[in-house]
Amino acid sequence: MENVCTTSIAGAARLVQLLKIEGFSTTASMKSKESIRSRWNVCGYDWEIRVYPTAKLYKGPGVALQLVFLGESRKSCSRATLGCQLIDPTGKIELSDEKSVTKTFNRPKKHSDLLILMYRHTLQKSAYLKDDTVTVRCTITVPEDLPIPTISAKKEIAYALPSTNMHQQFGELLRSRTGSDVTFLVSGESFPAHKLILSLRSPVFMAEFFGQMKEKHLGHVEVKDMDTAVFKAMLHFIYTDTVPELDHQLEEVATLAQHLLVAADRYGLDRLKLICESKLSDGITVDTAATTLALAEQHNCSQLKAKCAKFIVSTPAVLDAVLATDGYKHLAASCPSVLADLLKSSLRIGGRTDA
Repeated sequence: MENVCTTSIAGAARLVQLLKIEGFSTTASMKSKESIRSRWNVCGYDWEIRVYPTAKLYKGPGVALQLVFLGESRKSCSRATLGCQLIDPTGKIELSDEKSVTKTFNRPKKHSDLLILMYRHTLQKSAYLKDDTVTVRCTITVPEDLPIPTISAKKEIAYALPSTNMHQQFGELLRSRTGSDVTFLVSGESFPAHKLILSLRSPVFMAEFFGQMKEKHLGHVEVKDMDTAVFKAMLHFIYTDTVPELDHQLEEVATLAQHLLVAADRYGLDRLKLICESKLSDGITVDTAATTLALAEQHNCSQLKAKCAKFIVSTPAVLDAVLATDGYKHLAASCPSVLADLLKSSLRIGGRTDA
């Protein structure tokens, strides 16, 4: 790791360093959730950059980075941006386009979304791989809280602003298909859309349409392993920031929320993912608890996971009922490590009951 510069301008602390991944070919054997870690100190706080050389992405393994806050939370210096570029140390080719991710960090161990740098198969063919070494220029920018001047309004002046209807306008754009430049094929059904809007909302679509992936030259994209109702709901959210399908109090809503959470995680739609987590968290039942717990474990939903586990071990009767569901069989097969945590929790509760 090479320290390049540290600056503090306009109320923002900024640290730029070079991270070198030497022996890049050997990282192919790493698991998708294994990372190479680098410790930083910016704005008086410790941060960690995690490099995932084989991150599980939509089109195969790729190099992704993540920013983790290690310090104590406070008002200032809690929001940070991680920017990354591939560089050629010889200077023969220009830096790659900078990619960035911004997150508000209000507690220790909180991490940003994954910043997708490049797919492995693309990087291996590029000039950025030199002598089995990849060099990444990383920048952490932490703005400090500055006082914002305010102007008190005169009491006699009042403006009645109309409510925003932007989401309705974008929804109409999706419905009318005006100016659409890409069509998604999902289980035989077509969904026209607009590349620019999709890319502004999703880092995955940004990489597909404006990165080095083949979809940027195609007018048709096939989406596999997704139900049409789920894709339609996700597309509606991208354009309107709403999910009307989740407003109903029906059993099938839980199933839709589960599948929609997977889709949101797949395309980097953090707000949609949180909406689904909240919906599932409020509707945990004996029939859904084990399936939702497996989903929470697989897609890094820590709060949802904790609530499911708490529900399952709440009473011996509830635990026995959950153990008899098909969802528990799926949990045991897909997430065996979770069972050990459940056993420990049930033993603790059993101990308090016997007492």
